[in-house]
Amino acid sequence: MKTYLSSIVLLVGLFAALPSFAQSEPRTPFFFNEDERMPLPSIGRPDRLRFVTTLDYPPFNSLNPQGLLSGYNIDLAKALCAQMGLEDLSLIEAVPWSELEERLEKGEADAIIAGLGPNSNNRTKLAFTRPYLRLPARFVTLKSNIFNESAARAVSGKEIGVIENTAHEQLLKAYFPYAKAKGFADRAKLLAALQQGKIEAAFDDGLTLSFWLQSDEGAKCCAFTDGPYIAPQYLGSGLTIATRNEQASLVDAFDAALQALQKKGTLTELYLRYFPISFY
Repeated sequence: MKTYLSSIVLLVGLFAALPSFAQSEPRTPFFFNEDERMPLPSIGRPDRLRFVTTLDYPPFNSLNPQGLLSGYNIDLAKALCAQMGLEDLSLIEAVPWSELEERLEKGEADAIIAGLGPNSNNRTKLAFTRPYLRLPARFVTLKSNIFNESAARAVSGKEIGVIENTAHEQLLKAYFPYAKAKGFADRAKLLAALQQGKIEAAFDDGLTLSFWLQSDEGAKCCAFTDGPYIAPQYLGSGLTIATRNEQASLVDAFDAALQALQKKGTLTELYLRYFPISFY
């Protein structure tokens, strides 16, 4: 048992991008190796650089009270265009999710920035940047009950709440086989059980939990502990920008610009602007 637990501790550590027990200050993710020499393709000076997004994914893309497009993705697109020297040529339009790929295929847009990720169906016709943000899983506990040892040991034999039939449930059972996974029908019931001390911890989407921890309800009782857990095999590859395969050079240009924005601290500034309680 002791030897097996030690192995689990090592395994879990490989998937925790920034392992810690309690988060005392904001942490920001870094997805680009700043020392890597990335290709700098020449895309010339296009007539326009047209992004499409949606209105239904706050805080990434939505309408603000003034009726204007706003959000993390919108500001990121503007920063990319500025970095590439194309800010005067950029255009960002919101369309229904079902029309995103169609706009690219018809040549009515150049890039999708709406959280669309690669899959077996779209890889044949779309090219994708490297992820500019991943959405990890996190543990959250009562403030009086944060883990004082690695999660693999802290959850062993304990009831850990998770929403039933989700990727997070699969991840919890795979990474923490000695935890007693307790399923809940929805997030409200999961968090209520946590507040009432009926479970040791909740395991869920870090982004969603970060917003709950900003609320009066969450801030009073609870905090992140351990993690984050990236697990792309369960949670997907993260947020990317998509173009048509024929515009693959634009993907390389976006990747190079994203790396430059990370070096300059722009990605960190955007992250902390929209996610003051870091989910990393």
